[in-house]
Amino acid sequence: MNVDLLDQELAAALEAIPEIDIWANLALTRELSLQRSKAIAAILPPLSNVTSMDYKVPQIDAQAIPVRVYRPGNQTEELPVLLWIHGGGFCFGSMEGDDYWVRRMTDSVGCVVVSVDYRLAPEYPFPAPLNDCYAALLWVANNSKLLSVDRSRIGVGGISAGGGLAAALALMARDKVEVPVIFQALLCPMIDNTSTSDSSYSITDKRIWNRNSNLQGWMHYLARSDSSERQAFPASKYAAPTHASDLHGLPSAYIGVGSVDLFVDENRDYSERLNAAGVTSQLKVFNGGFHAFEFYVPDAQISCFARETHYAAIRNGLFY
Repeated sequence: MNVDLLDQELAAALEAIPEIDIWANLALTRELSLQRSKAIAAILPPLSNVTSMDYKVPQIDAQAIPVRVYRPGNQTEELPVLLWIHGGGFCFGSMEGDDYWVRRMTDSVGCVVVSVDYRLAPEYPFPAPLNDCYAALLWVANNSKLLSVDRSRIGVGGISAGGGLAAALALMARDKVEVPVIFQALLCPMIDNTSTSDSSYSITDKRIWNRNSNLQGWMHYLARSDSSERQAFPASKYAAPTHASDLHGLPSAYIGVGSVDLFVDENRDYSERLNAAGVTSQLKVFNGGFHAFEFYVPDAQISCFARETHYAAIRNGLFY
């Protein structure tokens, strides 16, 4: 990666991020990911105007799925709702790790947000994580009165692998015609297992999400034994949404990604294909941003701008 392409504040912050092999000990990676998220949240302003309650979403053939419902503290009427899906390469990350940022999103957007603690690969490869997310989506729609949300204003969103799951969820909801999803918020979504775009080769730095991590994540999610390009054949559209041949009828989309992110090409291509299919898609590329920069380096000027851009897009997609 050419550090000169990075935003100056992000480049300086990157110096303090250690190089680690996140795949050497996945259990440790999951714990460190949660610790890092909590450490960042601990130094950020507290959020007192958001309440939350935990629920379990039952499934017929699988364990119940934990979800956390966040709502503005001053809610007096039914509100639009966003089903939020955390990132982590399909293999780590958690509802708890996203807690602070989901609270901030709820406060900034003014909607209800339901965060899903889906099962992780490699223990639970595709389609288990997506099935968990779809079960949560059905639960939200079927319990709109209990949750005090507007069933006609349901959106889906997520970051990285969570963004990929959100894009897949939008496809599944369109095809099943059970839940009327009106908007998808895709933050640097992980949507192409083949990893053949120019940008997919551009990031090898071990301090951030890089090509090797991407191939490993897809290998585990798709239950393959080899992470090499030889195994990167087209997957189901519900696993890797870039393989969906028909994008007509999908909900409007917002896609936000940094210019120094290995996903920028696949994200741009997906946005262009959505628009060509008659689906309104807003693509915002943040110049100098690496993967998920707005949450890794939250106080940088570019990070504050990116988050406010995300929140404004979600607000417009759900309320207007």
